[in-house]
Amino acid sequence: MHSEVSVRLTGNEEFRFDLEGQEPMAHEAGRRWLDDQFTSLDCEPLRASGKVLLADKVLTVARAAGSALLNDPVWSRDFARAASAALAKPVVRVDVPGMAVSY
Repeated sequence: MHSEVSVRLTGNEEFRFDLEGQEPMAHEAGRRWLDDQFTSLDCEPLRASGKVLLADKVLTVARAAGSALLNDPVWSRDFARAASAALAKPVVRVDVPGMAVSY
């Protein structure tokens, strides 16, 4: 099955990560990786309640990472693997300006 993660940062700045041939990350490992990045990148919850959904975490980590980390081949590979595993979806699209994650 085809697996990929794409992130749109701006109108013309998009990153696509093909996970073909990559070692799959376990669901819990993906959640932990995103938790660690959420904390280390000083991300803030999107909701006033403070509740952070997994899709929100993927979105805010991508936004905080910006093009600097998304251009890093090791970090971006791990981000893509973690997002796909945590959300349990083979195709994930992150639209930062639109504040949306779709599958």
